[in-house]
Amino acid sequence: MELGQETTRETVPRANKGELSPTPGDCGGHRGRRSWVQWLIPVGFRKEAWELCVLAGPLFLVQVLLFLIHVVSTVFCGHLGKVELAAVTLAVAFINVCGISVGFGLSSACDTLLSQTYGSSNKKMVGVVLQRGILILLLCCFPCWALFINTESILLLLRQDPQSHWVLTGNACLMFFQAVFLYGLLTRYLQNQAGTKGMSRGSLGQSTLPSTVHGDHSEPRVWDRTWEEGRCGVFSGIFGNVINGLGNYIFLYILDWGLEGSAFANTISQFAQVICLFLYIVLRKLYLETWGGWNSDSLQEWGPFFSLAVPSMLMMCIEWWAYEIGSFLIGLLSVVDLSAQSIIYEVSTLMYMLPMGLSLAACVRVGMALGAGDPEQAKKSSSTALHCTGLLFLVMGSLLTAFKDSLAYIFTDDEEVSALVGKVMPIYIVFNLFESLCCICGGVLRGIGKQAFGAIVNAVGYYVIGLPLGIVLIFVVRIRVVGLWVGMLICAILATVTFTVYISRVDWERASTEAQQRAGLEPHSVENEPPRLGPEKAVLSSVETGSIPGIILTTYSISGSRADLLGAQEAASALSKKPGALSVKQLLVRRLLAMVLAFSLLMVGVVARFLLSAH
Repeated sequence: MELGQETTRETVPRANKGELSPTPGDCGGHRGRRSWVQWLIPVGFRKEAWELCVLAGPLFLVQVLLFLIHVVSTVFCGHLGKVELAAVTLAVAFINVCGISVGFGLSSACDTLLSQTYGSSNKKMVGVVLQRGILILLLCCFPCWALFINTESILLLLRQDPQSHWVLTGNACLMFFQAVFLYGLLTRYLQNQAGTKGMSRGSLGQSTLPSTVHGDHSEPRVWDRTWEEGRCGVFSGIFGNVINGLGNYIFLYILDWGLEGSAFANTISQFAQVICLFLYIVLRKLYLETWGGWNSDSLQEWGPFFSLAVPSMLMMCIEWWAYEIGSFLIGLLSVVDLSAQSIIYEVSTLMYMLPMGLSLAACVRVGMALGAGDPEQAKKSSSTALHCTGLLFLVMGSLLTAFKDSLAYIFTDDEEVSALVGKVMPIYIVFNLFESLCCICGGVLRGIGKQAFGAIVNAVGYYVIGLPLGIVLIFVVRIRVVGLWVGMLICAILATVTFTVYISRVDWERASTEAQQRAGLEPHSVENEPPRLGPEKAVLSSVETGSIPGIILTTYSISGSRADLLGAQEAASALSKKPGALSVKQLLVRRLLAMVLAFSLLMVGVVARFLLSAH
């Protein structure tokens, strides 16, 4: 032990020095005086920004490819005529409000749970969380189906144009929700694996020697390791888009099925995506580290899951529904206004994918850092993501400004619609900056597990300020579609200020403790730690951390530290049964009641369909 103790004492200072010493590009090279740029840019910005962008790249592509399925369908249907473009706009809006937004919102609970669990040593719990999400989201399909089989009646109640044949679209898309929900869960499962691979050594408080010191040149680059998991979603997205494009062409222009044919093509492509992604995961064996087989633990802790899922759903849906409600309001004006709103909405959604990718990356890194007991890394990731948003807006704003007068012609040949789109675009360009900041803040809040605060801010911002102001500007001031986006701009500015102030005052230590508890681990403390062998401040291990033959590096853990590299206590606590676990009888009763409730909601929808059809 004497030799090992000396090795540890010599190794630790070098590792810490290598990790903490600033590099020239990290704005920390000059001590004693700092320029205004160095005060604005945090230490370690370049490295953290690179790792965020590497992780965000595949996530951005996945989001874009998922969104392109709806864009391609809109483009195909839009070239059939004004009425068809307006019809598909209402169809997509109704599908988003009554189904996709709910599923994506509920699955956002996994953004918190998967990232924080992955950051801990309790990796098998990741598979349990995934199973729990699958079961819950499949049950949520039943109430969504109840709404969809009553599509025609609901739209007539909202006084929408009967010329829009999207009742056929709604019925054709009735069965694709489970594919969309499963695809969302699988992509979240993979993005956290990519986040683990993308995190460099030492980024989560692990004081190991850098690879350049111990001579490990065989390790793949960060990009290669992240892309291994990220390309799964990219390949499946490309496959789904190819199927959707071919299906739209065949069903619309060869078989002449109209909007119903486009809906069938969309449904087929959604199932193709999830099947392709599932096969890739299985064939590449990307599940081995986290999947321990189906486990009855997936039936436990539905309450804590819903405590995150419902605020996550509200946080996302409140914002999503606000834009869809805006589309419905514009639909009360004219076909020209609705067509212009459709184009602006599609462009805004596409632009939203860029900050969304960065938001997901920030959520993953913040959650993993908190789960690993490294609040400083979590704080650094959140601040770096917000700084990167400004650079991102420069790119997006420049593109939108350059093409603001020609974007509409991608979707339609109508001059009146194109002119109206060009009139709204300057307002949207400013709105895009604050929307991007809100998106990044939302990712940080999900990584922390504070979705409830985000839901409250969005509810007040959109439904107390944004939409009421937009309605006044649309129908009273009579500036029509321009008024809607002015109201949304005011809402985005207020939400950005609120989120930024809240994140700057987060107690990161407490957030890390809560994250470890969600991951099934007990946070360390000096009082409850078991007796340790060896010196008081360092515990030695024979774990091999280097890759040079014949050289064994020792890892260590500081007494009272949260990030114990040995992981012994985490493993022990992970295996212990939680005190609040339900018995077998309780599980059967409660889960059967959940199934009965979900099926009953579907039956209510079926009965309503027959009663309304009779009239």
